This record gives sequence, C-alpha cells and structure tokens, in this order.
Amino acid sequence: MSATTPALGRKPRRGPLAWAGAFTGFYPATASDLSGLDPVARFLYAARSVILVISAQSAVIAGLLAATDRRFETVPFVLALVGFVVLHAISNLSNDYFGYRRGHDTADSPRRRYTLHPVASGAVSMRFLGTGLLLLAAVAVGIGAYFIALRGLPALVLAVVGALLLWAYDAAPRALKELGLGEVASFLVWGPLMIGGGYYVITGRWSGDAFLASVPYGLGVASILIGKHIDQRGFDLSQHQRTLPVVLGERRARLLNRSVLVGMYVVTAVAIGVGALSPLAAVVVVALPRAVRALAVMSRPAPSQPPAGYVGWPLWYHRVCLVHNRAFGWLYILGIALGAIWPALRVG
Repeated sequence: MSATTPALGRKPRRGPLAWAGAFTGFYPATASDLSGLDPVARFLYAARSVILVISAQSAVIAGLLAATDRRFETVPFVLALVGFVVLHAISNLSNDYFGYRRGHDTADSPRRRYTLHPVASGAVSMRFLGTGLLLLAAVAVGIGAYFIALRGLPALVLAVVGALLLWAYDAAPRALKELGLGEVASFLVWGPLMIGGGYYVITGRWSGDAFLASVPYGLGVASILIGKHIDQRGFDLSQHQRTLPVVLGERRARLLNRSVLVGMYVVTAVAIGVGALSPLAAVVVVALPRAVRALAVMSRPAPSQPPAGYVGWPLWYHRVCLVHNRAFGWLYILGIALGAIWPALRVG
C-alpha cells in the first residue's frame, strides 16, 4: 500500500445512493472510486461528508431543546441545519486547500493516507473545488443574512464569531490548530456556538439550559479531534504544527482525551440533576460499551501496524472516538426528543 492510497472500504454506489453513502462508513473512497460518480457525489466525498453528521446532530439537538421549551420554529431550524452542515463542509475543504497549499499535506502525511485528498489525488480540479466553495459560501451568507434580519444584533455576533473561528482554524497566518487551540475551538463551535447559539436563532431567546446541554456533545466532538491529532502527532511535530497533543505529549494527550470522554457522561448527569435535561437523556448509557472500548484503546499506545482489514489507517484514536461520539450523539438526541414529548418530566 502506498502512502497516498488509503485502505479500501466499500466502493461508492452510483446515483442518489452515492449521496447517502458519502455520509456513512469511515472515509471509504479512493480517487479511482470517484471517477465515475456524478458531480454532487464527488463533491460530497471530497468534503468528507461522513464527518458532517456531527454538525447535523448539533442542529438537531438545538431544535429539540427548542421543541422541549415549546419555542420551536420550523424555517429557522431547517436553515440552521443546512447552515451548520454547509459551514462544516467549507471548513473541511478549506482545511485541505490550505494544508496542501502550505505544503503540510505531503505524500507521506496522515491526511493523504487515511482517505483521498480532493486536490492532491486529482479526484477534483481546483476549479471544481473553487466553484463548490463559492456555492457553499453563497448559501452560508444567504442563511446568515436571513438570521440577522430575523434576530438582529445577537445573530450578527454569532455569525461573526462563527466566521472568525472558521477562518482562524486553518486559514489564518497562524492557524488555531497550529497553536494548540484547534481542539478548544472544536468544543466551542459544535457545543455552545452551534447548540446554544442554534437555540437562540431558532427561538429568538437565550437559554442557560441549552448552553449546559451543549457541553456533553461539544466535548464529544473535541474528543474526535484530539484523537486525530494524537494519531498525527509525529507528523505534525515534524511540520512544526503545535496541535494540543504536540504541546502536551502523547501520554498526557491520551489522558486528557479519556478525561474528556468521561466528562461527557458526568456533565450529562449534572444537566439532568439541575433540570436542564430530562432524566430520559440518561439513555446515553447505552453508548457506555463503546465508551469503555474507547477508554481502553486510549489507555495504550497505538499499534505500529493496522489490524487486518482496518480502514482509515493511520487514524486509530480518532476512529474509536468518532464511533463512540456517533452512538452517543444519536442516543443523546433520542433522550432529548423523549424529553420534548414529556417536557414536565424533570428532576427537582
């Protein structure tokens, strides 16, 4: 297997099934797989749509919290959902663009080993990528303008903060991910900003309960990125990219990530205890076996070679955290949805 070819997963299907397939699995596509797909499917795979699900989950959590308080509004929710996913796609594509342009995404980089790089692989042209980014940006600006007109200054502040974090993460001259702050930014974006801020743009009201409820999911997303940066630590160190695991060292970074994962359940329990969440949110305990698996994996150094048939190498800690967060996220959504059906069921 060459440095530029990831382990093979499922070959994408043709037609609309390929669109749905882009959001499932674990980075399965190779450049040759995409050659016969339609432009929409190619763009979805290039944008790493399998990870865009976390933005959709944040939007759904915000919407369900609004429904629990009987303040849900359909059009703002749908636009928030689309906007979050679009912004995440822009982030993924700009991450690849700037990583490649700055010479970080070399042939031996982890980024080009676990799945295709849309530019370096030749799967899409720079013109195709640029056109897609412009279309996504136009959608994002339109949705932002709608919310500013609807909610006023607070929505403008949220839009500006989101845009700044998007730019600062990888497009700034000194990107957040190179300063050990990218992991913190991921928590803030997918937790308080998307869920707490999403609650506001959907309802027109601020909610301390929504911000508290945003913390467990934000921690889950941070665990994914910390895991990924632990996997890439050796390469990032050689490229002088000071991600948090580079700053902390591998052992302490793995300890931090185990603490973050435990914190997801601790904060969920606290939110239930103070009445910010329904006791039905305790359904997240069903994800505990995957949490235990993630904790066990993160307690040991990664293997030197991938197990037979493993897809996504050299990502190791990232994958187990992603698998756990996916289960936790849907169970968290289920618990909040049940709480929205019986909103009076609260502790205290």
